[in-house]
Amino acid sequence: MTAGGVRRVVIVGSGGAGLQTALALRRLAPHCAVVLISKTALAESNTRYAQGGIAAVVPDAADSGAAAEGPHDSVAAHIADTLAAGAGLADPEAVDVLCGEAAQGIASLRAAGVVFDTSATDAGAPARGREAAHSAARILHLGGDATGAGLVAALTAAVRRDPGIEVLEDTLVTRVLLDDDAPALEGARRASGVAVLHGGVARDIHSDAVVLATGGAGQLFAATTNPRIATGDGVALAWRAGAAVADLEFFQFHPTSLDVPGNPLISEAVRGEGARLVDAGGRRFMTDYHPDGDLAPRDVVSRSIAQHLARDRRSGAYLDATHLGRAFLARRFPTLTALTAQHGFDWSSTPVPVVPAAHYWMGGVRTDTSGRTSVPGLFAVGEVARTGVHGANRLASNSLLEGVVFGARCAQALADGGGTAPRFDVEHLDLEAEETATQPFTRGELQAVMSDHAGVLRTGAGLELARKNLASYSPDTDPELADLLLCARLLVHAASRRAGSCGAHHRLDQPDAAPRAPAPSRSYARATEGTHP
Repeated sequence: MTAGGVRRVVIVGSGGAGLQTALALRRLAPHCAVVLISKTALAESNTRYAQGGIAAVVPDAADSGAAAEGPHDSVAAHIADTLAAGAGLADPEAVDVLCGEAAQGIASLRAAGVVFDTSATDAGAPARGREAAHSAARILHLGGDATGAGLVAALTAAVRRDPGIEVLEDTLVTRVLLDDDAPALEGARRASGVAVLHGGVARDIHSDAVVLATGGAGQLFAATTNPRIATGDGVALAWRAGAAVADLEFFQFHPTSLDVPGNPLISEAVRGEGARLVDAGGRRFMTDYHPDGDLAPRDVVSRSIAQHLARDRRSGAYLDATHLGRAFLARRFPTLTALTAQHGFDWSSTPVPVVPAAHYWMGGVRTDTSGRTSVPGLFAVGEVARTGVHGANRLASNSLLEGVVFGARCAQALADGGGTAPRFDVEHLDLEAEETATQPFTRGELQAVMSDHAGVLRTGAGLELARKNLASYSPDTDPELADLLLCARLLVHAASRRAGSCGAHHRLDQPDAAPRAPAPSRSYARATEGTHP
């Protein structure tokens, strides 16, 4: 692609990152046609279920260009918090971009029609919440605890209004098309569109570039806050196209999903407002595991709850928000008040049972800070991408911000002509050589293997058992099940290769990371003819 040469772009996925990329690209390059593909309805995505908000240091006045630097918060503090949460593996350059361009990203959302909640005490200023591992209150939210739903509603409405964006719903992307006529200097086949399946009919959609914005893979695990469509499609598509992936061992489990079928999320913002984790007797147990107690980093809290339950399941784990009062809970968390009531709980008077649930994949398709992957013409943004901003553990409410900031940067790169694909050092991996593929399986059986052996708590023996089980699975014609199996095998391989514990990767048999610093990230790519695994 050359400057001004991008005339048609396919974006796969309609969560916050995909919507932001589409809208930003149309603003920057009105001549560029966008095809936005959603596996189900346009508004259905992980983003829709996000509650807490978006972490960003912004000015008080929505129309002010000034940074919100002051005695209580700064971009530098947001950077420091993000790096600390990442357990030594976050990429400082990417983190600088994420936090430094946050205010610009929030301004773009407002321009698209997103209206954030305002402060009850400071007229016109945004309401700011605080969440675990943040040193200041910097979480912007919509509808109290309906940030994702509000964000999706505003952005999908803007997409629907743009005649230059063609929306394809209920459409499954089955393959990234690759052009054999890639320029010699790039040395790799270029992404030239996608193969899709719609209503049982297969067809190819050609384009100058493809952007993967497919979200995560929470359906790898039995307990997850992700919707049923979160099956790791983007990682699988990129892997089969030859793109590099990285940090796949780092899968974040949210500490507080409601312990009922479906595991709906209870936002970390509830603990940010003062709710406490207690056992069945009402005793606060988090200080047994970490000095920051209920506001320890997310991986620590999830691991602590898992260890607490493993020691004595009968003691239980409960979120106690009763002292916050009925009126406050109804006003600040209206969605959660209705949700808990729907499941038979009055959380203003009784603590509610919670359990960790798979929530967010820190790893994914490796990109630079403009969304470029190692395959020319193929981009990735949002949760499917591994930008390096999260390291081994994502700081709360940085996920929506990542989609907003890097979606805009990806759009800018495309508007400028795409640029050159980055080259990453990779280890070539031949998963096919390990396959025995003799055993049919179901999604539930795969989830059981992953939950038992590759979840919050891991061991080398458990990971090896998972590897053997997964290698024996023979997927049927269900493409989502095939994608889940591929992602499961990649995650288990990466986790097996990482000795010691770091962030969201915790080995019970090797609980301590290296004494000075964790081992660096590894990147993997598919072994093909002419490569050596």
